[in-house]
Amino acid sequence: MIIIRFIIITVLFVIALTAVSIWAYKRRQKLVMAGAAVVWYIALYGTFIGFQKLEVNHQTYTSAELPKAFDGYKIVLFSDAHVGSYTGRNEWLLQRAVDSINAQKPDMIVFTGDLQNVDPQEIAEHLSTLSQLKAKDGVYSVLGNHDYDKYLLQKDGLDTQPCRETIALEKRMGWHLLQNENCTIKRGNDSLTIAGLDNDGDGKRFPQRGDVKKALQGATPFVIMLEHDPSGWRRKILPDGRAQLTLSGHTHNMQFALFGWAPMKLTGKEINGWYEEGSQSLFVTAGLGGLIPFRFGATGEIVVITLNIKH
Repeated sequence: MIIIRFIIITVLFVIALTAVSIWAYKRRQKLVMAGAAVVWYIALYGTFIGFQKLEVNHQTYTSAELPKAFDGYKIVLFSDAHVGSYTGRNEWLLQRAVDSINAQKPDMIVFTGDLQNVDPQEIAEHLSTLSQLKAKDGVYSVLGNHDYDKYLLQKDGLDTQPCRETIALEKRMGWHLLQNENCTIKRGNDSLTIAGLDNDGDGKRFPQRGDVKKALQGATPFVIMLEHDPSGWRRKILPDGRAQLTLSGHTHNMQFALFGWAPMKLTGKEINGWYEEGSQSLFVTAGLGGLIPFRFGATGEIVVITLNIKH
């Protein structure tokens, strides 16, 4: 499989290089050739090396509002697994990610959407691997835009068959799928809420189904919100004001960054890392995988977030 892909990429490169060389004849040939070589290197590295890298990203979140019993509480966040990309030479990468998550011995595991590329069958093929995820308080998840039938070119909605299959598979794995709803986590006399929104994307291409009011019915004073698309933080979560910590994915940090900087940051949108407004915080992960198995500089990650009381 690797050899076949390498041959295909090489043939395409030679064709492109020939065309560019003809065009560049007597015109800065060396510069054009150097540029082509850089593109070739990025393509090869991102496909055969970058996509196979995994980072365990340790973060700390502090809040004066955190209940005392949850001081030191450990959450492992992962997102955008796109398990349909873990085939052939990449199949072992998903097992490695699951083992890495479990090795953190988390109190809770959260997944912020895009489990599949386009088809629930992708999840079914990796069911035994994904079912191995274990945490003291369980695994909590939300749907991403790729988990909706929108990406199978059918009607948008939760009631069509592909999405129902995805929902059923997540529940079969023992995950707690939060669809505009919440659960209460207790430690002695203290408690916090883990809530989740249905995908609420920015633009007509993405399902817009997040309902913050519904998701936070009966919530405790301290709330952790799961939202696939970070654009929903400013549009819906911040105005509501009740979720101290929101965890998101979706952007993949563009799967491309130079020295830690992704060109997508020029948009001014929430792309990767921490964002704060008053007492409300958002963390956007670079995600684990991708629809296209390629990463250059924006390494796939699992994020270990330790909650601490702010004194």
